[in-house]
Amino acid sequence: MTAPAKALILDFGGVITRTMFETHAATELALGLPAGSLTWQGPFAPEADPLWQSMQAEQITEREYWQIRSGEVGKLVGKNWPAMSDFVQAARGDASEEIIRPEALATISAVKTAGYKLAILSNELDLFYGQSFRQKLSFLTDFDLIVDATYTQVLKPAPEAYLDCLQQLDLNPEQCVFVDDQMRNVVGARSVGLKTVAFDVRNPKQSYAEALNLMGLTNKETSHA
Repeated sequence: MTAPAKALILDFGGVITRTMFETHAATELALGLPAGSLTWQGPFAPEADPLWQSMQAEQITEREYWQIRSGEVGKLVGKNWPAMSDFVQAARGDASEEIIRPEALATISAVKTAGYKLAILSNELDLFYGQSFRQKLSFLTDFDLIVDATYTQVLKPAPEAYLDCLQQLDLNPEQCVFVDDQMRNVVGARSVGLKTVAFDVRNPKQSYAEALNLMGLTNKETSHA
């Protein structure tokens, strides 16, 4: 039997936070758009989102997908956001805590209580959310490590992204569970030996339960979330 892992490594957007697709109503309200203006649904209705399909087929990058969506929404409200973070901050306003998944908070608490390490490995945390966003999230102090490719410029699924995180945690791949909502990043993690969870944004409770199981922890802490 494989030994339980000693660290949980999480992607940020989509895994810790609700996706932009899930918060269309809040975005429309924040930007003064009529309800129903934003119709793209990404993984929630891929058949109706050709641009998302192109991203999943690796014809465009995830960053390019969101740059295009940012430009489209900007045209609707007469804005030209220079950075992706400008769009995200305008769309989500000050509702930082409201977009955090309760299942994420429960899981982070369970892992921290068990004495295991916590890390974030993100391709664009500050690029998308802006530096000030982190300061609003008190739970981030529970993390031992945050690796953000906004600064390192080493993006998942490059092996070096995971290996750098592991080196800083001072752990071997088999001692860690990695969670991401993009399959290409999950495949990249598996290639270096990490235990993985392919996070399903449509069923976050089940995905976090799977992560806790791989950590050798009970999922009772998240059962109410």
